[in-house]
Amino acid sequence: MDFPVSIRIEKLPNTPPHVNVYYPLVHNLENQQAQHAINTAIVTLLNNLLVEQSYYAPNLVELIANFEIKNNQRGILSLNLIVYSFTGGAHGMTIVKSLTFDTKTGKQYTLKELFKSNSDYVKKLSTIIDKDIKKWQVDLLEPFKSIRPDQDFYIADTSLVVYFQLYEITPYYWGFPYFPIPILDVQDIIQPNAPLDTMMSFT
Repeated sequence: MDFPVSIRIEKLPNTPPHVNVYYPLVHNLENQQAQHAINTAIVTLLNNLLVEQSYYAPNLVELIANFEIKNNQRGILSLNLIVYSFTGGAHGMTIVKSLTFDTKTGKQYTLKELFKSNSDYVKKLSTIIDKDIKKWQVDLLEPFKSIRPDQDFYIADTSLVVYFQLYEITPYYWGFPYFPIPILDVQDIIQPNAPLDTMMSFT
């Protein structure tokens, strides 16, 4: 049985009073190489997000970085890094980015790697999301056509959650559009022994 991995909360030191950065690191993994790979990926993504969100900009008013653990079971860790910044103007801006790992090997998975190589996963996921957009009457900036092959996602128990950034397909007031897709709905195209396959075996 794969138990949840231990998560340690870190705080970026020596930041200005208006900047608070919290992020997770895994520790006490049996496979130290896997632990190093996971933590390196987390810190690298966090650094990229901080730069994108004006961490070093002289006009930065406020920046808050936090995280959410979306899945930590069965050897699959999926998490969100969330960075909000305000540099003046009508409102601040938030970015959410996700990482999904096999905690036994430290491998990070892309959306494409969750599915069979010969599958048209983009079309299948886009069709499901398009139906949800219509059902939920989501306000769009323009008609929805398709997800990107590298669309943002995370895994939450037995669901694959595909989502979009602010302004990517919807107006700001709509927030982040999240589309939970039951793994069983895409079971015919999932890659064997990849994270969705691991999670589906417990549905």
